[in-house]
Amino acid sequence: MQNQYRLGIDAGGTFTDFILADRKGEVRIFKALSTPNDPTAAIRNGLALIEEETGLSPEQIVSNADLCINGTTVGLNALITHNGAKTGLIATKGHEDSIEIRLGHKEDGYRYDPEYPPATMLAPRYLRRGVSERVLSTGKVHTPLNEEDVRDACRHFLREGVESVAISFVWSVLHPEHELRAGEIVREMMPDVRLTVGSQLYPQVREYTRTSTAIVNAYLAPILQRYVEAVDAFFQSLGARHPVRYFQSNGGLALGKVVTDQSVYAINSGPASAPQAALWLGEPWGLKDIITVDMGGTSFDITLTRDGRANVSKNIDFLRYRIGIPMIQVETLGAGGGSIGWIDSMGLMQMGPQSAGSEPGPASYNQGGEKPTTTDANLVLGYLNADGLVGGRLPLSLEKAHQAIKTHLADPLGISVETAAYGMFTIVNNNMVNAIRRVSVERGYDPRDFVLNCAGGATATHITALAREMGIRKVLISKLASGLCAFGQIISDVKYNYMAPAPVRLEGAASAAHLNGLFHQLEERGTGDLTSDGFTEDKISIRRSLDMRYVGQVHECTVDVEPFEVTEAALEQLKAAFHARHEELYTYSEPKSAVEVVNVESAVTGFVDKPARMTVAAGSGSQAALKGTRELIFSASGIGQETPIYDGALLGAGDVISGPAVIQEVTTTIVIEPGWVAELDASGVYVVTLGTTAKADASDSGQAARPVEVA
Repeated sequence: MQNQYRLGIDAGGTFTDFILADRKGEVRIFKALSTPNDPTAAIRNGLALIEEETGLSPEQIVSNADLCINGTTVGLNALITHNGAKTGLIATKGHEDSIEIRLGHKEDGYRYDPEYPPATMLAPRYLRRGVSERVLSTGKVHTPLNEEDVRDACRHFLREGVESVAISFVWSVLHPEHELRAGEIVREMMPDVRLTVGSQLYPQVREYTRTSTAIVNAYLAPILQRYVEAVDAFFQSLGARHPVRYFQSNGGLALGKVVTDQSVYAINSGPASAPQAALWLGEPWGLKDIITVDMGGTSFDITLTRDGRANVSKNIDFLRYRIGIPMIQVETLGAGGGSIGWIDSMGLMQMGPQSAGSEPGPASYNQGGEKPTTTDANLVLGYLNADGLVGGRLPLSLEKAHQAIKTHLADPLGISVETAAYGMFTIVNNNMVNAIRRVSVERGYDPRDFVLNCAGGATATHITALAREMGIRKVLISKLASGLCAFGQIISDVKYNYMAPAPVRLEGAASAAHLNGLFHQLEERGTGDLTSDGFTEDKISIRRSLDMRYVGQVHECTVDVEPFEVTEAALEQLKAAFHARHEELYTYSEPKSAVEVVNVESAVTGFVDKPARMTVAAGSGSQAALKGTRELIFSASGIGQETPIYDGALLGAGDVISGPAVIQEVTTTIVIEPGWVAELDASGVYVVTLGTTAKADASDSGQAARPVEVA
C-alpha cells in the first residue's frame, strides 16, 4: 500500500458498503442505503457519511488513495430485472435458435417439469438474424461468409433501434475470420452500438455456451459502459490519481475498459470477493478450508475455499442463462433480512424469495413496508436492538414488526407472534442450510471439515444457528463482517483469464507441442497486458487449467495445474491430474482410457500490495463491555431468556463471552447461542467455538494459541 488510503465499495441490493483502510492498519466500515435507480448516488452518500464521521473530505480520500475499487450489482440487477440493452444476434444461418433449443433440455432441477416456463430471451427472435457461412469442426471453411447477409442484418437492427450486437458463428473458435469480418461490417454500419464477438470474448469449444455468453455480454455492455463512465468521471472530479478498479466475477480486479468490453465478467462481482477475504481472516490460524456465508438485505450468498483455493465454475446456468467464462462459484438464494414471510396454498409458512429490499424495506423500518420479514422476526425475538441498525441511524419499530407478523402469519396460523417469529427464523435458516449443502455436500465436501465464516450485515444474527445445523464447530466473525466483500476487494489482485480451444488427445509429441505453444501464447499476452498496466515480472503469477474428458464422454471437467513445460513425457502428469479430479468429482476414474483436451485457459494475476492488518488493543475483560440484558427467544415455545448484551466497541483482544449473549457492533449484531463461546482476537476477528474458547480449541487440536500481532 503506497498511498495513504485504499477504498473499497460494494453495492448490494439493500446497502452499499464502504471500507476505508489507511497505511497504519486502521480499517473502518461505513454503510449507506443503495440507490438502485442511480447507483452512483449511493457512492456520493457513502462518501458524505465518511466525511461526517472522520472529517476527511471525498477529495482528500480519493486523491490520496492508491486504489479505489468498486464491486457492483448493476449488471446482476439488469439481468434479474431484464432491464438490459436491446440486443441483436448475428448467427450462422440455421443456428439462430440455439439459445432457445438450449441443448435440448431445461436447466438442471427443472429438466422434466412440463410446467416450468422457458427463459426470457435476451435477444428476441425478431432480433436474431442468420447469415450464410459455415466452418467445419476441422477449421476448414465450407461456406464463405455472405457479407450482404450481414449488411441486411445491420439494416434491420438499425430500423429496430438495437443498442448492442452479438456475433456468434459455428466453429468460429477454429476459424474466427468470418466473425471478425462481420464485426468490421457492423462497426462500419452501426458505429454507435456495442459489439461483442463470440470468438474473442469466449474462445472455447461449445457453440451454445459461446452464443449465450456473447448475448449476455452484449445485453449488459451498454449498462456497464454508462455505469463505468459515470463512476470514473465522478472519481476523476474528486482528484483520483489512479483509475478506478472494478471487481470481476473471476475474483480479480480490472480496469473500467475491460469491464465494459467484457461485461459478463462483472455479473456477480460483489460476492466473488468473499473467498479472498475469508482466506485473509483465516491466515493467522492457517485455515484454508472455509465456507463463507453472506446474508444481506435481499439475498444469501455462499462461497467455498478448499486448500486455499476458491471453487471456480465455468459453463454454468446463471439466472437461467448459460455463461461460459470462469466465475467464483457463488450459490445465491432469496434469503436476506428483507425476505418476506407468507403462507402457501397448503397453509404452510414460507420465507422468501420475495424481498422488501430497501424500499419500502421491512415493516420495522417504518418506511411503508407492511409484510413481515426476517428482520422483523429477529427484532421480535430480541436479537436486534430496537434503538436501530447502523449505529442507530436506522431506527426500528418493534410495534410495526409485531403487527406485521401478527396480521400476516400468527393470526392466520393460530399461533403466538413469538412462535411465528421463531418459525420464520427457523425456516429461513433451513433454506440457507440447504444452500450451504449444495456447495459442500453435493460437491463431495463434508461441511464439518470446514470453518464457517460470517459476511454480510444480517448473517451474524443467524451464524451460530447455521453452524449448529451443519455440524460445524468453529465460526469466524470479523468486526468488518457486514462489509466483508468490500474488504475482500481492497486486498484482491488484478486478474485476467485467457482462453483457447485445444481439441487434442493427450498422445504424442505433436499434441504436447500444440498445448505448450498455446499456453505460452496466452501467457505472453497476459504478461504483456499486466506489464503495460504497471506490474513488474516479480508481481505476476500464472495458473493454468484444462477442460478434459475421456474420449467418448459428452461433458468435460476442469483440471487446475501449475505452469510447466508441456513435453510428451509431461502428458502423463496431465493425465494423472485428470484421473484424480475425475475421481474426486465422480468417485471413479478410468486410467486405461484415452484422455482428450477440449479447451485450455491461463489465469494471469498481478499482485497488488496489501494494506496492514487491522489490530485491536488488549481487553480488560468482557464485563467492561456489558450494556445490560434483554429477553431473547431461543426456542419455538416463545419463552424469553434474559440475555447479556455487550458493546463490541468496548471489547478488546482476549476478551471471552459465553452464550447466550449478544454482541452489538456498529454495523452488525452477533447472536451467540447457548453452548457457544466467542473470543475476540487481536486481528479484530471473533473466534466462536462450540463449548470452548479459541485458546482451548487450539490447544485441543495440537496448535499453539495465536500470538497477538502488531501492524
